[in-house]
Amino acid sequence: MTPELKERLDNLVNQNKIVVFMKGTKLMPQCGFSNNVVQMLNTLGVPFETVDVLADSEIRQGIKEYSNWPTIPQVYVDGQFVGGSDILIEMYQKGELQQVVEVALAS
Repeated sequence: MTPELKERLDNLVNQNKIVVFMKGTKLMPQCGFSNNVVQMLNTLGVPFETVDVLADSEIRQGIKEYSNWPTIPQVYVDGQFVGGSDILIEMYQKGELQQVVEVALAS
């Protein structure tokens, strides 16, 4: 990964309380897993940003290396990698996702 790409990803992750690297946008998800994440965050009623990896192949490959996670979507809360669709579904069902985002938004 180039230093420039790492800096771009650092900025995206650190400048947004909640950011989702996904296929498509929150208004037009381009895959079911990305849509699941958007729906959960919308249900929680929290503000979040999205980065469309389909629009930028450098970010699409780089984010996998950045997080050491092979799949998309990827969710970051308060600068920390939380997980992908499956992990978020699990956290959502246990009530953990709401706690994580509330703590992040309060800080």
